Amino acid sequence: MKNNYTLKSLATLLENNKISSKELTSEYLKNIESGKELNCYNTVSKEKALIDAEKSDERRKSQNLRSKFDGIPIGIKDLFCTKGVTTTASSKILSNFVPNYESTVTQKCDDAGLISLGKLNCDEFAMGSTNKTSFFGPVNNPWKSVNSNNKLVPGGSSGGSAAAVSGDLCVASLGTDTGGSIRQPASFTGTVGLKPSYGRVSRWGIVAFASSLDQAGPITKTVEDAAIFLDIISGHDEKDSTSSVNPKENYYENLNPDIKGMKIGIPKEFRSDKLPASTQKSWDECADLLKINGAEILDISLPHTMSALPAYYIIAPAEASSNLARYDGVRYGLRVKGNDLIDMYEKTRSEGFGDEVKRRILIGTYVLSSGYYDAYYIKAQKIRSLIKSDYVEAFKKVDAILTPSTPSTAFEIANEPSDPVQNYLNDIFTVPVNLAGLPGISIPFANDENNLPIGLQLITNSFEEQKLLNVARNIEETINYSETPEKWWLK
Repeated sequence: MKNNYTLKSLATLLENNKISSKELTSEYLKNIESGKELNCYNTVSKEKALIDAEKSDERRKSQNLRSKFDGIPIGIKDLFCTKGVTTTASSKILSNFVPNYESTVTQKCDDAGLISLGKLNCDEFAMGSTNKTSFFGPVNNPWKSVNSNNKLVPGGSSGGSAAAVSGDLCVASLGTDTGGSIRQPASFTGTVGLKPSYGRVSRWGIVAFASSLDQAGPITKTVEDAAIFLDIISGHDEKDSTSSVNPKENYYENLNPDIKGMKIGIPKEFRSDKLPASTQKSWDECADLLKINGAEILDISLPHTMSALPAYYIIAPAEASSNLARYDGVRYGLRVKGNDLIDMYEKTRSEGFGDEVKRRILIGTYVLSSGYYDAYYIKAQKIRSLIKSDYVEAFKKVDAILTPSTPSTAFEIANEPSDPVQNYLNDIFTVPVNLAGLPGISIPFANDENNLPIGLQLITNSFEEQKLLNVARNIEETINYSETPEKWWLK
């Protein structure tokens, strides 16, 4: 499919009867079939998608549409529970789990008439930054370096969600972000990744990793599409006790790229001699661009930034240890026979979980254990409060903060560091945002010397998604980034 469709452009084509939902869905299903080498989908809902597309076409004929975007096909990260469709969290332990209920977010998508093409590959239980921890194998980034034919990581944990959008295997997708899992893969794949404020989007029906950090959000081609998708999935949910009652805005209708008089902060703690020259150049150029467009650029300090990563890798595994205790082979999921109940537990969890998940469960159980709870977990929570305070103070002076999304562009799958701590450093620019519960967005700005996308991150105060999208839209309109990967998987 040659057309670089967006949610907005497809809505126009459908409205003008230039294409039917069934024709459109069929095109994307063909793309998925020819893009198998990317390994984006764990489950393809071919029959269901085509039936749903036919129903959408019937609604359009009878002028009974669910929304303006009725009939548009999307992909869903395999972490959202979908009624009657396998939901695995890319783990062996849930490889045969078929929920009998629908997550709030996917229900909202269905209520808007969006068509699910299937469930997208991700790091196992969303634990990873490369998509290599998936039981179903790594996702391949649609982009390749000009100097090499080797396959690159798409980022993680929402690697399949980002790669599918970048490679035209869906027009937009749902991801989740616990420490950067939407923004980091968006940066690696040249897409737009939006992590809303904690509580802006319901977590009900999403397989939990770290409950105080997890947040669902969209990965799209454009900032406009991110605003459209956020309109669809956001809002208060009585089934989620952490869901905010803050009224949501009409993000797309209110999109306004005028930033005159805004103050944009550049945090000194995010500067580093180790940052690639091309990323630093893009960061500087973006700041200059915002200044030309009417914003004031201010240097700011977020003094506890360097403590964010160690705090995160105590809090997140602790919550994961608790959340993953339910996978014991008794109620649902994989069950491995044992000599007795304890033996069955041990064998099920040993065979069902991958190495990275086991590592984080062990870390989490350790920091929550007697004698270590105060020394690690409580201290990490205190650091989290300090990080939140840093941002509260910063937003007294600025409207938004501009940083790189990632410390590098996409790297080769074969070159993934064997030291897990080196992998955790991929999240150094994104983790503080989750700890503070703030909204953040990664937008593609330029390509580096290897023709790989460089993403820049914008951050605003809690529940200021409209302001976040407005600044992002200003940048998008100014630079008009239009790079796309060569479809090597079709050759």
